[in-house]
Amino acid sequence: MPSRKIPRATAKRLPVYYRYLNVLLNANKHRVSSTELSEAVQVDSATIRRDFSYFGELGKRGYGYDVESLLKFFRGILNQDKLTSVALVGVGSLGSALMNYNFHQSTNLRISAAFDPKPELANTIKSGIPVYPAAELEKQIKEQQIDAAILTVPGEKSQEVTDQLVAAGVHGILNFTPVRLSVPKNVQVQNIDLTNELQTLIYFIESNKAREEE
Repeated sequence: MPSRKIPRATAKRLPVYYRYLNVLLNANKHRVSSTELSEAVQVDSATIRRDFSYFGELGKRGYGYDVESLLKFFRGILNQDKLTSVALVGVGSLGSALMNYNFHQSTNLRISAAFDPKPELANTIKSGIPVYPAAELEKQIKEQQIDAAILTVPGEKSQEVTDQLVAAGVHGILNFTPVRLSVPKNVQVQNIDLTNELQTLIYFIESNKAREEE
């Protein structure tokens, strides 16, 4: 494990590296340079070398990186050998889409429990995942020892549900609501604002068009 704190931007890139290393291993490729890795994952090679430097000497000058060794190292860093159960709170359109996406086919993640206040969804199975009444959230999360949750509830309910998740012992929340949540320091929140991401994408598209027309 690294001896110093890893920047958040670096941590977010680690799964990208891990996925591509799996592709290389499946293609029977045993060695990769930072330049090759850069071209594949669209991260400049200097950034890749800096990211890797947080974990010590992972490669050799003039040789590059041993794919199998690097994959094994990142598997440990990302805890890929342990299946991680995740809760989903809010079985609306977005929640249902996430349930249909089978995380554990390609990662160590799985949605093992979903929660929704709608009576017609209580105690049903959707996409192979049990849906519990919202009233059972704290009980089920404690019993199933779930450490992370995906939040897809209406914005006005997000903080209330977050407080329940924290009380149940959750330490990480993937927040799809537009609300910025208030949580204790020991709870990590990753905000996913789809509208903001799309608007940012449109901005860059228009900027590129403007440059091309100059």
